[in-house]
Amino acid sequence: MTERRLPMFPLGTVLVPGAVLPLHVFEPRYRALMDDLTGAELGTPLIEPEFGVVMIERGHEVGGGDVRAARGTTARLIDAERLPDGRWLTAAVGTNRFVVREWLPDDPYPMAVVEDIDEPPWDDGDDGRLAAAATALRRLLGLAAELEEDVTPATFDLADDPAVAAWQLCALAPVGPLDRYRLLEAPDVASRLDALTDMTADIVAVLALRLRGG
Repeated sequence: MTERRLPMFPLGTVLVPGAVLPLHVFEPRYRALMDDLTGAELGTPLIEPEFGVVMIERGHEVGGGDVRAARGTTARLIDAERLPDGRWLTAAVGTNRFVVREWLPDDPYPMAVVEDIDEPPWDDGDDGRLAAAATALRRLLGLAAELEEDVTPATFDLADDPAVAAWQLCALAPVGPLDRYRLLEAPDVASRLDALTDMTADIVAVLALRLRGG
C-alpha cells in the first residue's frame, strides 16, 4: 500500500470505483481546488487532476465541521467547465479505494494523507456471486420500472472484466449512502457481492409488495 497526500471533497454520497460523479462546485474552497486541478488561474495545473471523495457521516456538505468516513475513492477529473460567476460544472470518475490515515488542515481546501488499497486479482470462485448479484439487480430494476420509478434500465450492459463489472453493480444499485458505503468498505469481493445481493433482495421484497397493492 502507498501513502500520499490528496485533496479531498467530502460529500453526502459515496463514490465507488468506475462510477461517474457529476459535481456543481460553488463553495470558495472547492473553487480553489478546481483552479489548482485545472490551472484555470495560472495556466497550468498545480496538482494532479484527482481528488478524494469520502462520505460525510455527520454534518453537511457546505460550511465544514463535518464528520467524515475513513474510507473513500479517488476521483479523476474528466471534464470541467468554469462558469462566468466562478462556479464549476465538473465530472470525475472513481478509480481506486483508499483509507484516510490523517486529516490535514483545510487550507485552502480539505487535504488528507491516504493509503491506497491494493485490490486482489479476480477469483474465479466469485463468478457465481457476480452472476447472482446481476440477476437480482435486473429483477429489482424491472420491478421498479413497472412502478414507473426513474431507474437504470434492467437491460444494462456489464464490462467483460468481472472486477469492473462487480463495481458497476454496486454503482447501479438503487441503495442509500450508508448501504453503498458498506459495499465500498467490504474486505473482499465475495462479501461485497453477498451484501449487494442481500440488499437487493430486501428492496425486491418491498417492490413486489407494492405491485401487489400491499
